[in-house]
Amino acid sequence: MTAPVFVVDAVPGAGNFLLDGPEGRHAVSVKRLREGEELVLVDGRGRWAACEVVAAEGKDQLTVRVAEVHEDPGEEPRITVVQALPKGDRGELAVETMTETGVDAIVPWAASRCITQWKGDRGLKALAKWRSTAREAGKQSRRTRFPEVADLMTTKQVAALLAEADFAAVLHEDRDHPSGALATADLPAKGSVVLVVGPEGGVSPEELAAFGAAGAKPYRLGRSVLRTSTAGTAATALVLGRTGRWS
Repeated sequence: MTAPVFVVDAVPGAGNFLLDGPEGRHAVSVKRLREGEELVLVDGRGRWAACEVVAAEGKDQLTVRVAEVHEDPGEEPRITVVQALPKGDRGELAVETMTETGVDAIVPWAASRCITQWKGDRGLKALAKWRSTAREAGKQSRRTRFPEVADLMTTKQVAALLAEADFAAVLHEDRDHPSGALATADLPAKGSVVLVVGPEGGVSPEELAAFGAAGAKPYRLGRSVLRTSTAGTAATALVLGRTGRWS
């Protein structure tokens, strides 16, 4: 079992450090860490430190000894999933599983066929949930870099993002589509990969045309049709395996 991960605003240098607040409470009252046990402090941006518990105080304070600080570079190729807004809490499910799998960035997309709409305070709260989910899933999966969750994008903004990618794909349910399967696509070893996941109702012809003009081709994952909340995870896993990031 690897050491549990706790998030801090900034990873401290060598020496003693007091972990308090919500993370300290989780370490002391939930994980029940005690003197001599190990943990890892991360900032979610690649910087991390392996630590040893020196002492636990009260219900939310843990003194740890930081021996050495490390920094993990961003991995190549960088994988971004553009996720159309799913119904209910399936958006958080998609963010959670994509984070655990290894996606680098998630872009919420207001597709024309989305039933869910992010507007006003409701939209801000939904976005905050996605970001909180990515943070917690990053901790649970022992990541040192958490995925960035962008602000909600329109189709025009997504097209601009696709135009800048080294490889751009729209996941399509048509098993006989001429572009073929993502499993046989020519993927770059470096740079950026952007994958678009449409809503339950599918990507509209107008959106496909806009994305095609930006250089994105439709690809299928397999013979079965995945739900919008699981397609991004499956596609991310496929790209991670094919580009060597899982080697």
